[in-house]
Amino acid sequence: MVAPETERIRTQIRVYLLVEDLQRQFAAYLGTPTRARGYPPYEGEHALIVEVSPALAIERVIDLALRAVPGVQPGILYVERQFGVLEIHSASLDEVRRAGEAILAGTGNRAEDQLRPRVLFHDIITDITDQHAVILNRNRQASMILPGQSLLVYEMTPALFAAVAANEAERVAPGLTVVDVQMIGAAGRLYIGGSTDEVTVARDHITTVLSAIEGQEH
Repeated sequence: MVAPETERIRTQIRVYLLVEDLQRQFAAYLGTPTRARGYPPYEGEHALIVEVSPALAIERVIDLALRAVPGVQPGILYVERQFGVLEIHSASLDEVRRAGEAILAGTGNRAEDQLRPRVLFHDIITDITDQHAVILNRNRQASMILPGQSLLVYEMTPALFAAVAANEAERVAPGLTVVDVQMIGAAGRLYIGGSTDEVTVARDHITTVLSAIEGQEH
């Protein structure tokens, strides 16, 4: 028997993340087959990434967005074990915002209902060895790191906040290398290579950006 509208389980917005002005490397990463199984985004476009619980509620979320603003394009639609993830993008920031507003209105949420990001760990490893670089490059989903570079690793939860962290790191230090961005799962993880100065600037900016995001405590 189908439950009436009043008995539906409420959709919880865990992450409601607007990522403006996608940077070159991060946009290319989002467009890889392992990430964007829909329509790939391009540098300079704007994205909205949403994570909800229960996981299958993401199918209602994408329907709300596409019906309200047919011009936005879905790149990621993913149902994992506990949560559902959607990424939509457009060259028009207004379109992305309106699609997000439709999602919030249709699920009875506010943007500030999301969870605040929590930093779990970060470290900078300078002058990495050649063996270390080989292992990292075998597991990467973006660009390679080279021996002798410095490696920034950064971990936070919810995982999707790794997306804005990667994009903002590239914005303030465009010479760095985005090696891997793990943005779906129990925790988000970044692997970023470059000079020690570049990855230090990236680390500090990521921390500032994450601390400024409003939301509910875990």
